[in-house]
Amino acid sequence: MKQGPDHSSTALHVSCDRTMQLAWATDIHLNFVSTERVRLFGRFIAGTGANALVISGDIAEADSFESTLELLAEDLAVPIYFVLGNHDFYRGGIAEVRERADALSRRRELLHWLPTAGIIPLTEQTALVGHDGWADGRLGNYERSTVLLNDYFLIEDFAGLDEDERLIKLKMLGDESAVWAAPVLTEAFERFERVVLATHVPPFRESCWYNGVISDDNWLPHFTNHALGAALDRVMEGHPDRGLTVLCGHTHGQGVAAIRHNLLVRTGGAEYGRPRLQGLLDVP
Repeated sequence: MKQGPDHSSTALHVSCDRTMQLAWATDIHLNFVSTERVRLFGRFIAGTGANALVISGDIAEADSFESTLELLAEDLAVPIYFVLGNHDFYRGGIAEVRERADALSRRRELLHWLPTAGIIPLTEQTALVGHDGWADGRLGNYERSTVLLNDYFLIEDFAGLDEDERLIKLKMLGDESAVWAAPVLTEAFERFERVVLATHVPPFRESCWYNGVISDDNWLPHFTNHALGAALDRVMEGHPDRGLTVLCGHTHGQGVAAIRHNLLVRTGGAEYGRPRLQGLLDVP
């Protein structure tokens, strides 16, 4: 397995004869910047000439992610494919926020919440899929972890839960993405040679980057989705002639991990108040 932090300014750029170009952003937290900064960010991405944008979560918060995406769509004027991150549920509930993301996708032509968008053809050879995902508490040492994310106080589904109840909820959310993955990817690989999968939480220990190193056992329970990773590993073992690239974020640490010869995970870096484009992917 080859892995390492990725310090390039365009971490996702691959040189080839392209048929379309996909921009990637993650953990942009646009609720921390002004409306004008949001519009400038949209115009900057538009200026790259990308044919579409994929966002792997943490767009804003529950009360602002819809208006923020609509504002981006006005200036970008190309399809925006997105999954939700933990911050997108702050001051809201998971089911209710997801219903609003689906409704937003139905009423705005350029906005597509990936869990209900299905398999998106990017080219004849490559498709895009996505699921919000969630840290599932299975890696690292949950019982001895001293980490208390704001999730556990600001998301309705976690408020008031004790440590054991919280772990049950985390595992349920992780399992949800794992159950989703196998049939969707299997179907996608029947039609496409390559798939790009957007999710918020890193699905492997090896992809849980922070400050250039892998997160330790104190943070891993809250920063990795082991159930999804195990599902992806099984699917790719069964499809050795297909390729999967996972785009994720959550940790704010940038790096890349080659889990298998056909399974690559890119984790995006981030800083509050300074939204950035992770890079561009030339999709064959």
